[in-house]
Amino acid sequence: MKKLSLLTFFCLATAAIYAQQASMYTKYMFNQLSYNPAYAGSADALDAVLLHRHQWVSMGPDAPMTQNFTLHSPIQAKNIGLGLNMTYDRVPTQNTFSFFPSFAYRIKFGDPQQKGGYISLGLQGGVTNFRADYTGLDLDNPVDPAFQNQQPNLWLPNFGTGLYVQAKTWFVGLSSPMLVTNALRKRTPADLNNTPIAQQFRHYYLTGGVAFKLTQDITFRPTIMLKNIGLFVERNIADERRGAPNTFDIDAAFLFKKRLWLGVAFRSAFELNTSSYDSVDFWASLRLNNGLRIGAAFDYTISGFSTANQGSYEIMLGYDMIRLDESKVIHVRYF
Repeated sequence: MKKLSLLTFFCLATAAIYAQQASMYTKYMFNQLSYNPAYAGSADALDAVLLHRHQWVSMGPDAPMTQNFTLHSPIQAKNIGLGLNMTYDRVPTQNTFSFFPSFAYRIKFGDPQQKGGYISLGLQGGVTNFRADYTGLDLDNPVDPAFQNQQPNLWLPNFGTGLYVQAKTWFVGLSSPMLVTNALRKRTPADLNNTPIAQQFRHYYLTGGVAFKLTQDITFRPTIMLKNIGLFVERNIADERRGAPNTFDIDAAFLFKKRLWLGVAFRSAFELNTSSYDSVDFWASLRLNNGLRIGAAFDYTISGFSTANQGSYEIMLGYDMIRLDESKVIHVRYF
């Protein structure tokens, strides 16, 4: 119980005040629309992905949980892509639900089936519902004023943008899905001028990947994601410097016979003088003849939390309408 209480407070403190707030995924390369609106239409098909992530499963029913659904498709005649990203994120005493339609304008360069591809500029706009109840927390005095007597239920409009360059065997993406730093609580007359106020922070993503064909039946695909919050340090509404460690995910995967993916990944935080290891991750994904994709991932924690939890897992279900007829497959999708 003591471990759960400490972990609960840690989740609240990092998610609501000054650290990473955006949902984290091991299989990020399969739901890129969740953090880059320019990805809309990149599948050259009506593509849907449903992903469920359960963080620190051994902590019981109150362990953090994320569910994400993305849907997108190109409109070839207009050189645009349309998408929808919905996310439900839950940690103890706090829930968020986000709804973000997206639009991407796609500019073709060269032949996309050869060495050419697309440059996509994306924009999304939507709303997040943030609900929390901190009144039941049993915290030692003095209580952090950001949590004291707070029961927010807020609708927070936001918008974001992204750039996505895609070719047959590589991609590069840069995005910031939420640019508005909405406050997550209102300042009261009792607050001091220097009282920190919880708020949303801008998250920046830099991603990239490349596919190497090793044999007729085996392809090697490394990818990387770099994540930054507030461009290293950002001032919050109370004009206080707040930030969080930069993080990176490195993934190495093999594709067998254009159907079975097997991968391993490493996640870590890094700063100029310090770094901290987070997890080693293992995942698999299988594409079926009927257009379905199923996948699963397991994160083995190697940070200090390894003594309090037994890892995290993800399950994924995807669907490409164009995959219903195998003869329509021009080339396998690597990203």
